Amino acid sequence: MAKTAAAERETKDRMTSHAPLDNQSHRDLRVRADAGAELGDGVMATLIVPSEFRRVQADFPILFRREAGQERFFAVALLGFETGENLFLDGAGWNAGYRPLSLAIQPFLIGRPANGDGPGQVHVDLAHPRIAQGNGGVRLFDANGLATPFLEDIAGKLGELDDGYRESGAFFDALAEHDLLEPFTFEVTLEDGSLHSLVGFHIIDEARLRALDAAALAALHAAGHLMPIFMAVASLSQLAELARRKNRRRRDG
Repeated sequence: MAKTAAAERETKDRMTSHAPLDNQSHRDLRVRADAGAELGDGVMATLIVPSEFRRVQADFPILFRREAGQERFFAVALLGFETGENLFLDGAGWNAGYRPLSLAIQPFLIGRPANGDGPGQVHVDLAHPRIAQGNGGVRLFDANGLATPFLEDIAGKLGELDDGYRESGAFFDALAEHDLLEPFTFEVTLEDGSLHSLVGFHIIDEARLRALDAAALAALHAAGHLMPIFMAVASLSQLAELARRKNRRRRDG
Protein backbone atom coordinates (compact mmCIF):
# COMPACT_ATOMS: atom_id res chain seq x y z
CA MET A 1 0.00 0.00 0.00
CA ALA A 2 1.29 3.48 -0.83
CA LYS A 3 2.44 5.63 2.03
CA THR A 4 0.17 8.46 3.05
CA ALA A 5 1.37 12.05 2.86
CA ALA A 6 1.46 11.99 6.65
CA ALA A 7 3.49 8.80 6.74
CA GLU A 8 5.95 10.10 4.17
CA ARG A 9 6.64 13.21 6.20
CA GLU A 10 6.94 11.25 9.41
CA THR A 11 9.41 8.85 7.82
CA LYS A 12 11.66 11.78 6.98
CA ASP A 13 11.45 13.16 10.49
CA ARG A 14 11.91 10.02 12.58
CA MET A 15 12.87 6.38 12.52
CA THR A 16 10.09 3.85 12.23
CA SER A 17 9.89 0.44 13.85
CA HIS A 18 7.38 -1.78 12.06
CA ALA A 19 6.48 -5.16 13.52
CA PRO A 20 3.72 -7.70 12.82
CA LEU A 21 1.02 -7.25 15.43
CA ASP A 22 0.38 -10.26 17.67
CA ASN A 23 -1.48 -10.84 20.92
CA GLN A 24 1.58 -12.06 22.80
CA SER A 25 4.26 -9.46 22.14
CA HIS A 26 1.70 -6.67 22.10
CA ARG A 27 -0.78 -7.91 24.70
CA ASP A 28 -0.49 -4.74 26.78
CA LEU A 29 0.09 -2.28 23.95
CA ARG A 30 -2.11 0.82 24.00
CA VAL A 31 -2.68 3.40 21.27
CA ARG A 32 -3.81 7.00 21.51
CA ALA A 33 -7.01 7.44 19.52
CA ASP A 34 -7.39 11.21 19.90
CA ALA A 35 -6.39 13.73 17.25
CA GLY A 36 -3.44 16.10 17.36
CA ALA A 37 -0.64 17.53 15.28
CA GLU A 38 1.89 15.86 17.56
CA LEU A 39 0.23 12.50 16.85
CA GLY A 40 0.83 12.59 13.09
CA ASP A 41 -2.23 14.62 12.08
CA GLY A 42 -0.31 17.82 11.37
CA VAL A 43 -0.33 17.46 7.58
CA MET A 44 -1.55 19.68 4.76
CA ALA A 45 -2.92 16.77 2.72
CA THR A 46 -3.37 13.04 3.11
CA LEU A 47 -3.79 10.18 0.65
CA ILE A 48 -7.31 9.01 -0.15
CA VAL A 49 -8.70 6.30 -2.42
CA PRO A 50 -11.61 6.55 -4.90
CA SER A 51 -13.83 4.25 -2.83
CA GLU A 52 -13.96 6.89 -0.06
CA PHE A 53 -14.45 9.95 -2.32
CA ARG A 54 -18.17 10.12 -1.50
CA ARG A 55 -17.40 10.48 2.22
CA VAL A 56 -14.40 12.76 1.68
CA GLN A 57 -16.16 15.30 -0.54
CA ALA A 58 -18.55 16.34 2.22
CA ASP A 59 -15.66 17.94 4.14
CA PHE A 60 -12.51 18.23 2.03
CA PRO A 61 -11.41 19.28 -1.45
CA ILE A 62 -10.18 16.29 -3.46
CA LEU A 63 -7.07 17.04 -5.51
CA PHE A 64 -4.70 14.91 -7.56
CA ARG A 65 -0.93 14.96 -7.75
CA ARG A 66 2.06 12.86 -8.66
CA GLU A 67 5.58 12.69 -7.34
CA ALA A 68 8.39 14.22 -9.37
CA GLY A 69 9.50 11.83 -12.09
CA GLN A 70 6.45 9.60 -11.66
CA GLU A 71 3.62 9.12 -14.16
CA ARG A 72 1.06 7.66 -11.76
CA PHE A 73 -1.30 10.08 -10.05
CA PHE A 74 -2.81 9.66 -6.61
CA ALA A 75 -5.58 11.54 -4.82
CA VAL A 76 -5.38 13.57 -1.64
CA ALA A 77 -7.79 15.28 0.71
CA LEU A 78 -6.64 18.86 1.21
CA LEU A 79 -6.51 19.84 4.89
CA GLY A 80 -4.68 23.17 4.79
CA PHE A 81 -2.74 25.66 2.69
CA GLU A 82 0.72 25.37 4.24
CA THR A 83 3.09 22.51 4.96
CA GLY A 84 2.15 20.90 8.25
CA GLU A 85 -1.15 22.80 8.52
CA ASN A 86 -4.33 20.85 9.28
CA LEU A 87 -7.26 23.24 9.63
CA PHE A 88 -9.49 20.42 10.89
CA LEU A 89 -7.60 20.17 14.16
CA ASP A 90 -8.71 22.31 17.05
CA GLY A 91 -8.69 22.24 20.82
CA ALA A 92 -11.53 19.71 20.87
CA GLY A 93 -9.80 17.29 18.51
CA TRP A 94 -10.93 16.41 15.00
CA ASN A 95 -13.35 19.01 13.63
CA ALA A 96 -14.91 17.32 10.59
CA GLY A 97 -17.61 14.78 9.92
CA TYR A 98 -15.20 12.30 8.34
CA ARG A 99 -11.63 11.24 9.04
CA PRO A 100 -9.74 9.99 5.96
CA LEU A 101 -8.71 6.36 6.27
CA SER A 102 -5.00 7.09 5.86
CA LEU A 103 -5.09 9.15 9.07
CA ALA A 104 -7.62 7.01 10.92
CA ILE A 105 -5.47 3.86 10.73
CA GLN A 106 -2.28 5.31 12.24
CA PRO A 107 -0.02 3.79 13.61
CA PHE A 108 -1.00 0.63 11.73
CA LEU A 109 -0.33 -0.51 8.19
CA ILE A 110 -0.62 -3.59 6.01
CA GLY A 111 2.53 -5.66 5.69
CA ARG A 112 3.16 -8.16 2.89
CA PRO A 113 6.06 -10.34 1.74
CA ALA A 114 8.80 -8.55 -0.17
CA ASN A 115 7.45 -9.81 -3.51
CA GLY A 116 4.05 -8.25 -2.77
CA ASP A 117 2.19 -11.55 -2.96
CA GLY A 118 0.32 -13.29 -0.19
CA PRO A 119 -2.24 -12.12 2.35
CA GLY A 120 -1.75 -8.87 4.19
CA GLN A 121 -0.97 -8.75 7.88
CA VAL A 122 -1.54 -5.95 10.36
CA HIS A 123 1.74 -4.28 11.31
CA VAL A 124 2.27 -1.59 13.91
CA ASP A 125 4.84 1.17 13.97
CA LEU A 126 6.16 0.96 17.52
CA ALA A 127 8.03 4.27 17.12
CA HIS A 128 4.89 6.19 16.17
CA PRO A 129 3.80 8.98 18.54
CA ARG A 130 0.38 7.31 18.87
CA ILE A 131 1.94 4.48 20.87
CA ALA A 132 0.77 5.30 24.39
CA GLN A 133 3.00 5.27 27.41
CA GLY A 134 1.80 3.85 30.72
CA ASN A 135 -1.93 3.26 31.10
CA GLY A 136 -3.06 5.91 28.61
CA GLY A 137 -4.65 5.16 25.27
CA VAL A 138 -6.84 2.29 24.07
CA ARG A 139 -5.99 -1.39 24.48
CA LEU A 140 -5.58 -3.53 21.36
CA PHE A 141 -6.15 -6.87 23.11
CA ASP A 142 -8.24 -7.79 26.11
CA ALA A 143 -7.07 -9.86 29.08
CA ASN A 144 -7.71 -13.06 27.09
CA GLY A 145 -5.66 -11.91 24.12
CA LEU A 146 -8.69 -11.25 21.93
CA ALA A 147 -8.87 -8.20 19.69
CA THR A 148 -10.76 -5.29 21.24
CA PRO A 149 -13.53 -3.53 19.28
CA PHE A 150 -11.02 -0.72 18.64
CA LEU A 151 -8.57 -3.09 16.95
CA GLU A 152 -11.34 -4.78 14.98
CA ASP A 153 -12.42 -1.37 13.69
CA ILE A 154 -8.85 -0.51 12.73
CA ALA A 155 -8.44 -3.83 10.92
CA GLY A 156 -11.59 -3.11 8.91
CA LYS A 157 -10.33 0.33 7.93
CA LEU A 158 -6.93 -1.07 7.00
CA GLY A 159 -8.57 -3.62 4.75
CA GLU A 160 -10.76 -0.98 3.14
CA LEU A 161 -7.81 1.32 2.50
CA ASP A 162 -5.63 -1.47 1.15
CA ASP A 163 -8.38 -2.77 -1.15
CA GLY A 164 -9.15 0.77 -2.29
CA TYR A 165 -5.53 1.46 -3.11
CA ARG A 166 -5.14 -1.80 -5.05
CA GLU A 167 -8.31 -1.08 -7.02
CA SER A 168 -7.42 2.54 -7.72
CA GLY A 169 -5.04 1.72 -10.55
CA ALA A 170 -7.92 1.13 -12.94
CA PHE A 171 -9.49 4.45 -11.93
CA PHE A 172 -6.35 6.44 -12.66
CA ASP A 173 -5.81 4.51 -15.90
CA ALA A 174 -9.30 5.60 -16.97
CA LEU A 175 -8.54 9.24 -16.12
CA ALA A 176 -5.38 9.02 -18.21
CA GLU A 177 -7.17 7.29 -21.09
CA HIS A 178 -9.66 10.13 -21.38
CA ASP A 179 -7.17 12.87 -20.41
CA LEU A 180 -9.45 13.97 -17.58
CA LEU A 181 -6.89 15.67 -15.31
CA GLU A 182 -5.74 19.24 -15.74
CA PRO A 183 -3.20 21.30 -13.76
CA PHE A 184 -4.73 23.37 -10.99
CA THR A 185 -3.54 26.55 -9.30
CA PHE A 186 -5.60 28.09 -6.52
CA GLU A 187 -4.95 31.49 -4.99
CA VAL A 188 -6.81 32.86 -2.00
CA THR A 189 -6.37 36.26 -0.37
CA LEU A 190 -7.20 36.09 3.32
CA GLU A 191 -8.86 38.78 5.40
CA ASP A 192 -5.48 39.97 6.67
CA GLY A 193 -4.32 40.55 3.10
CA SER A 194 -1.96 37.58 2.91
CA LEU A 195 -1.98 35.52 -0.29
CA HIS A 196 -1.83 31.74 -0.31
CA SER A 197 -1.27 29.72 -3.47
CA LEU A 198 -1.69 26.04 -4.18
CA VAL A 199 0.45 24.70 -7.01
CA GLY A 200 1.47 21.25 -8.18
CA PHE A 201 -2.01 19.76 -8.04
CA HIS A 202 -4.49 18.59 -10.67
CA ILE A 203 -8.29 18.46 -10.79
CA ILE A 204 -10.87 16.84 -13.05
CA ASP A 205 -11.10 18.67 -16.38
CA GLU A 206 -14.83 19.40 -16.47
CA ALA A 207 -14.79 20.55 -20.11
CA ARG A 208 -13.31 17.25 -21.24
CA LEU A 209 -15.70 15.34 -19.00
CA ARG A 210 -18.70 17.10 -20.55
CA ALA A 211 -17.32 16.42 -24.03
CA LEU A 212 -17.17 12.64 -23.56
CA ASP A 213 -19.56 10.73 -25.78
CA ALA A 214 -22.24 8.38 -24.52
CA ALA A 215 -20.13 5.27 -25.05
CA ALA A 216 -17.22 6.65 -22.98
CA LEU A 217 -19.55 7.76 -20.18
CA ALA A 218 -21.27 4.37 -20.19
CA ALA A 219 -17.90 2.60 -19.95
CA LEU A 220 -16.82 4.79 -17.04
CA HIS A 221 -20.11 4.16 -15.29
CA ALA A 222 -19.96 0.40 -15.85
CA ALA A 223 -16.46 0.30 -14.38
CA GLY A 224 -17.56 2.25 -11.30
CA HIS A 225 -15.41 5.28 -12.14
CA LEU A 226 -18.06 7.88 -12.93
CA MET A 227 -19.29 8.35 -9.36
CA PRO A 228 -15.85 9.10 -7.84
CA ILE A 229 -15.19 11.48 -10.74
CA PHE A 230 -18.37 13.39 -9.92
CA MET A 231 -17.49 13.33 -6.21
CA ALA A 232 -14.08 14.85 -6.96
CA VAL A 233 -15.71 17.62 -9.00
CA ALA A 234 -18.27 18.32 -6.27
CA SER A 235 -15.57 18.46 -3.58
CA LEU A 236 -14.02 21.62 -5.04
CA SER A 237 -16.80 23.62 -3.38
CA GLN A 238 -14.98 22.85 -0.12
CA LEU A 239 -12.09 25.12 -1.12
CA ALA A 240 -14.13 28.14 -0.04
CA GLU A 241 -14.88 26.52 3.32
CA LEU A 242 -11.19 25.74 3.76
CA ALA A 243 -10.40 29.41 3.19
CA ARG A 244 -13.02 30.35 5.81
CA ARG A 245 -11.38 27.97 8.26
CA LYS A 246 -8.04 29.61 7.54
CA ASN A 247 -9.50 33.06 8.18
CA ARG A 248 -11.07 31.91 11.46
CA ARG A 249 -7.76 30.40 12.52
CA ARG A 250 -5.99 33.67 11.81
CA ARG A 251 -8.62 35.73 13.66
CA ASP A 252 -8.73 33.44 16.67
CA GLY A 253 -5.00 32.95 16.84
